[in-house]
Amino acid sequence: MRQIRPAAIIDRSRDRDFMREALTLAAQGATLGEVPVGAVLVQDGEIIGRGFNCPISGHDPSAHAEMVAIRAAALAASNYRLPGSTLYVTLEPCSMCAGLIVHSRIARVVYGALEPKAGIVQSQGQFFTQGFLNHRVLFEGGVLAEECGAVLSEFFKARRARPTDQT
Repeated sequence: MRQIRPAAIIDRSRDRDFMREALTLAAQGATLGEVPVGAVLVQDGEIIGRGFNCPISGHDPSAHAEMVAIRAAALAASNYRLPGSTLYVTLEPCSMCAGLIVHSRIARVVYGALEPKAGIVQSQGQFFTQGFLNHRVLFEGGVLAEECGAVLSEFFKARRARPTDQT
């Protein structure tokens, strides 16, 4: 059985490394035509779940990067709870993903770029600070924010530049 470190102990020394791994996953999603968002879930300094957006290719509206990474981590840990873990994601989570983060008992979320339209951690509300929640999630935004934002901007710029089908 793995020893879980208390959530209060935060090691920020590898945040940028794990975010770079999430950026690599985002690029994989982009090659499939998916919005380039990547996520990794880390426990005890080890990646136990990886994911990138794949709702289009997977025909699954819930297949956000966070969802995919958390599902993989839960399988790897043989547990639906992931206490003491940290989720790294290139884009601020939406409400669906934030709910899963709470239910999974993830200790900390680190994200890159803000999501001004649907981000629920900071942009459109502070979900993790709501008093009705039965689990507190620590969060930090802005890790490699420029790189994370640039990947998204380039993707949407290229998508807008593509000619539309005129049939």
